[in-house]
Amino acid sequence: MEKDLDIVLYGATGFTGKLCVKYLTQNAKDIKWAIAGRDRTKLSQVAIRFSAQVEKLIAHGDDQKALDEITKRAKVVISTAGPFHRYGSNLVASCVKNSTHYVDITGETFWIKEMIDKYHSEAAEKGVRIIPSCGYDSLPSDLGVFFAAKVLQKPIKRVESFHTGQGGASGGTIETGFSMGGLNLGKDMQDPFLLNPKDSVSPEQRGLSSDRVRIKKNKFIDAWTGPFIMAAMNTRVVRRSAALLEARQEAYGVDFTYQEHAFYQKYFNAFLVSFATLFSMIIIATPLRKLVRRFLPKPGEGPSEETMRKGFFDCLYTVEAEDGSVSIFRMHGKGDPGYRVTSKFVCESALTLIHGEDNLPGGRDYGGLLTPASGLGLPLIERLSKAEIFFEGPLEK
Repeated sequence: MEKDLDIVLYGATGFTGKLCVKYLTQNAKDIKWAIAGRDRTKLSQVAIRFSAQVEKLIAHGDDQKALDEITKRAKVVISTAGPFHRYGSNLVASCVKNSTHYVDITGETFWIKEMIDKYHSEAAEKGVRIIPSCGYDSLPSDLGVFFAAKVLQKPIKRVESFHTGQGGASGGTIETGFSMGGLNLGKDMQDPFLLNPKDSVSPEQRGLSSDRVRIKKNKFIDAWTGPFIMAAMNTRVVRRSAALLEARQEAYGVDFTYQEHAFYQKYFNAFLVSFATLFSMIIIATPLRKLVRRFLPKPGEGPSEETMRKGFFDCLYTVEAEDGSVSIFRMHGKGDPGYRVTSKFVCESALTLIHGEDNLPGGRDYGGLLTPASGLGLPLIERLSKAEIFFEGPLEK
């Protein structure tokens, strides 16, 4: 069957999915796309709400035949249907089977690891790009490092990133976090290089890549820094990017290392948020989650329009080159990072696969279970720069 749809958005009736429908309706008038999900009535309601003149495709996450009918027609699939360990595996399998590129917004690194083990080799052989984590998990971390490396054009020894932002939480995100708390993921999940290819990590890299960071004053960015709740996801994606790029002879540097933090202007804020982060992790990891979950937003619910409008994200990167110099870079944008910015990120990732096909990193035939940096790279940075996402640096110290 000839592929007659540029993009299919799977999970269009969820909170983030609706934001993607709105974004594509406003910013992708030159492509043919469709929305997909489990409920035709809800899909029709979403299409009417956003005046989206698109086809509606029906497929449950466990209906392989229905998913195949979608991926046979689609050049690219966007998935916003989480938790991905529940609803995403068959869709990824179908995309690889039918040579369809794929992007999503997951932060579920254990699931990404499973997809790598199952499908990386076949996707690589077919030149199919399966690219998870194209939302706020983990695109700023990954593309920010990549951007700095491309600008500096010299070997990099180490990057540390520092994140701040403002926004809300949706029921879908909360559901994903709480569902992970009930899984027996094993000790492998604590491996800082969980997503790396085999034999791609040196002893020096292991020694400088701990997830444990303390509250301290950072002289380079003149701020207090502490643990970042998303670091355990983002760092693994950045480290996989470094390894995949090295395999393409595009290494950041010999024994490149990466670590991630949050940043604050006051020590008290750093202490308070760090304590809240630790407390939330304890809740998720214990039976307390069953008690707390009922009081939090349900799937489909999310931040108000005002909260999303007032939101922002800001990331700083200190980049230590192998020659001893230290540079500072920045990536930032307006809008709730987890939802408004995430929908922009993942839609632009898909549009990069459609419009930037001849310029994609690695060449037309490159594929596998990739990352935003290794699979989309500069073409995505160029698109985001035109969509009010700002990449800056090196900055004045």
